[in-house]
Amino acid sequence: MLDHPLPDINAWVSHFSESSVPVLRATKRRLDEMRQDMDEVDARELSLVVIQDPLMTARVFFLTQAIGSRSLQRDITTVSSAVMMIGVEPFFKHFNDLSTIEGLLKGRHQHGLLGVLQIIRRAQRAADYAQEWAIWRNDLNMEEVRIAALLHDIAEILVWTFAPDLGQEIRAQQLAHSTLRSSEAQINTLGMTFQDIQDELVRVWHLPELLQNLIGSDNANLRQHNVALAVRLARHSANGWNNPALQDDYIDIGQLLNISPEAVRQRIGVDPMPAREADGAEVEPG
Repeated sequence: MLDHPLPDINAWVSHFSESSVPVLRATKRRLDEMRQDMDEVDARELSLVVIQDPLMTARVFFLTQAIGSRSLQRDITTVSSAVMMIGVEPFFKHFNDLSTIEGLLKGRHQHGLLGVLQIIRRAQRAADYAQEWAIWRNDLNMEEVRIAALLHDIAEILVWTFAPDLGQEIRAQQLAHSTLRSSEAQINTLGMTFQDIQDELVRVWHLPELLQNLIGSDNANLRQHNVALAVRLARHSANGWNNPALQDDYIDIGQLLNISPEAVRQRIGVDPMPAREADGAEVEPG
C-alpha cells in the first residue's frame, strides 16, 4: 500500500499495471456463483456482471489487449464482445482467484475503503445516466457510452485503492478549503492530476481508441458530451441535490436530450412527474 506519491506518471502507470487490481466483493461473489454452473452461462450474462464494476471492466479490456491481435482489439469496444473473444471457460480460468477491494482495504484503511466505494458508486450512477440518455438519443451502441462513463474516473479509483492515505489527503484539502479546485488538491498531493495519470494509463493499457475518445475531455461530439454530462451530474449530486452547479447541468442535459431543464429534473427523479388524467379518461361534469 502506497503512503507517498510516486515520482512521475510513468511510475504510477507501471504500479497499476504490475499490481493485481482488485474488484468489488459483490462481483467476485457473483462470478463464483456463476462458475459453479459454467455450462449454463453465456457471454451476455457475464458482461452484465462485469459492467457494474469499473475495475473488473478495466481488467477484462486489459486481458483482451494481452491475448488479442491489434486489428481485433480495435473491434472490441464492449464488454460483451470482449467476453465473446475471450470465451466463457477461459474467462473463468483467468479470473479464478480475484482479490477484492474490501479485503485489501479492511482494517486500518477503513476510511479509504469508504472513500473508494463512494467513488465507485458515483461511477456506477454516471454509467446509468449515460446509458439512459444514450437510449433516449437512439444511440446505436449504448454499451460503449455506458462503459466510457464507468471508466471515466478509473485513475481516481485506482489511486484511492492503492494509496488511500493520499486519496484522503486530497479530500481533506478540499473540505478545508471550499474554493480549492479538485485538480489543485491533486497536484498539491500527487504532483499531477488524476487526468494526467489516466491519459497515459488508457494509452498504455491499449483501451480501444473509441473508448479512449469517449473517456476524453474534449466533448467533440454528442456521444462524448453524453458521457461528460453523466459524469458531471453524478459528481455534482454525490452529496445530495443542493449543489448550485446542478442548475447548469439540467440546462446542458436538456439541450443534449432536447427537453426542458424541468423535464430533466423529472426524468432523474429530483422532481415528481406532473399529475395528469389517465389517457382516454372522461371527466364527469360537476
